[in-house]
Amino acid sequence: MNDQPHKLRFLRAALDQRIEEGRLRDLRAYEADLNAPFVRLNNRKLINFCSNDYLGLSTHPEVIERSVSYTQKYGAGSGASRLVSGTLTIHEQLEEKLADSFGVEAVLLFNSGFQANISLLPALADRNSLILADRKSHNSLLQGALLSNAELKRFWHNDYDHLEDLLRKSNKKDYNRIWIVSETVFSMDGDQSDIDKLIQLANQYGALLYSDDAHALGVLGPKGLGLNYQKEGITLGLGTFGKAFGSFGAFIGCSKTMKEYLINFCSGFIYTTALPPGVIGAVDAALGLIPRMETERTTLLENVQYLKASLSNLGYNPGASESQIIPVVIGSEKETVDLSNYLETKGFWASAIRPPTVEKGASRIRLTLTAKHTRSQIDDLISAFTEWKNR
Repeated sequence: MNDQPHKLRFLRAALDQRIEEGRLRDLRAYEADLNAPFVRLNNRKLINFCSNDYLGLSTHPEVIERSVSYTQKYGAGSGASRLVSGTLTIHEQLEEKLADSFGVEAVLLFNSGFQANISLLPALADRNSLILADRKSHNSLLQGALLSNAELKRFWHNDYDHLEDLLRKSNKKDYNRIWIVSETVFSMDGDQSDIDKLIQLANQYGALLYSDDAHALGVLGPKGLGLNYQKEGITLGLGTFGKAFGSFGAFIGCSKTMKEYLINFCSGFIYTTALPPGVIGAVDAALGLIPRMETERTTLLENVQYLKASLSNLGYNPGASESQIIPVVIGSEKETVDLSNYLETKGFWASAIRPPTVEKGASRIRLTLTAKHTRSQIDDLISAFTEWKNR
């Protein structure tokens, strides 16, 4: 007798529970439109207000052309992991360019930010280590911390007194190393950490600092090179290419010794096929464009302030956002989904974010502005929020 259905009954039970809680998620496929920020979803043209393509570089002609030319010259795939035969000259050239651009000793490419975060900490910490992570750190960082088998303690969000208290107490124990883990811009709230304070505490207590710069990169910092840029005292600085770079992949900025160590001990780097040439070409083009996009960044950040102020005036709660990520915190999961659906009827794609991505009672519409959004489109979005408020 085949009892496989019985063994898999837990699948349906878990999904049914998500349905009951109003938390079931599904995939929504859309048709790409090179005229960003438009997309076609369910045969309707919508303005996308939930993309991380902050500078619109995924559809930039130079980025597309460089991706195509690298594919034509080097092939569709790298063919192997970096340590076998997957390291093309273009991989090393890009790492050298990134190191030079960001002013770090060395750079190592990864296939995604999640892959880097989930595999770096297990390579750099063990059961004799301590990891102190901001409570709102990305899930990938927390998963990496758990996989390391280190003792994990989470300090209250951006609460550096709490972090220092944990550091002070840690000196009474015999840890082989202590890691402080945080993000420069938090992905769900859009607020920023105090990177200078984190560096100061790491130095003061002999800790190592891992700073994830994924959502600042391209938009914030000198020349759009992020909030880790030109900061001495960051042991590992993560940047990603799937957001403002408009492509895919990630990189770590670190010392040359750290790079050599990770090549030999980081499983997420060792056991995966190297990034394909087309991606390397796209990233190379974006790296040349980003420092020159000051006008786009200025306009984007002006629009951010305008939208935040408008939402606040309507009585919505945009939290403590200091970036292009603007959370409209609703609270109720059902009402958040209803609002997302309503916005879609008005021509806007703005996803509902619910637990477990955010804490219970903090469901929200996570709005993201890009350099491609016009003030007129933002005004139309504000009008839709106004109508919902007055319904």
